[in-house]
Amino acid sequence: MTTEVVLLGHPVAHSLSPRMQNAAFAAAGLDWDYMARDVLPEELEAAVRAAEYANVTAPYKLDVARILGSDLPSVNTIARGRGWSTDAAILEHVTGWYKPAIVGDGGAAAAFRHALPEARVFSRRDEWPPDVRDADLVIHATPVRDEVLFELEPGQTLIDLPYPRTATAEAAAATGARVLDGLEVLVAQGAASFELWTELPAPVDAMRSAVGLT
Repeated sequence: MTTEVVLLGHPVAHSLSPRMQNAAFAAAGLDWDYMARDVLPEELEAAVRAAEYANVTAPYKLDVARILGSDLPSVNTIARGRGWSTDAAILEHVTGWYKPAIVGDGGAAAAFRHALPEARVFSRRDEWPPDVRDADLVIHATPVRDEVLFELEPGQTLIDLPYPRTATAEAAAATGARVLDGLEVLVAQGAASFELWTELPAPVDAMRSAVGLT
């Protein structure tokens, strides 16, 4: 019998996760199927309770943590009914930083705040505009795509969560900063989710190829 994995969010039609995860299941020889489900707010709790295997995307990561009674502030993965967060898995690919900064205050930003408790946080609700001149690692966790929110220099690293690449990321790359864009982030968190669901090593090459990375 096919094992189903759902992506819970609103909206979800733009997501590359179904393409990526179904390629991963095929590469691993698994009879699993990943599908996106656009969930209205009043449907969320029932959808979460019914999900054995799932991803969670905006705007529900904080809500799902609450529904599941998780100790985590934000949940983006459900495995066997338990909530996890793999949003910050990309940090395993970054070394040599000492002064992190996080720009944003949504569910993904909460996951990075949990992973980087020493980080300076910038949000429109508190400190804005972001001053990241002293940071060596900056997490861009807002949905803003077309406006350059801050500028970086060589020696700084940007993790840009949205995809496709934002104007902030394009500007950072143009000045010589290192950029890990949203597709890299997607593959890192997706691989970690795959391993939580299946208890198998993720076929990362197949996942990267499915989203256009080489």
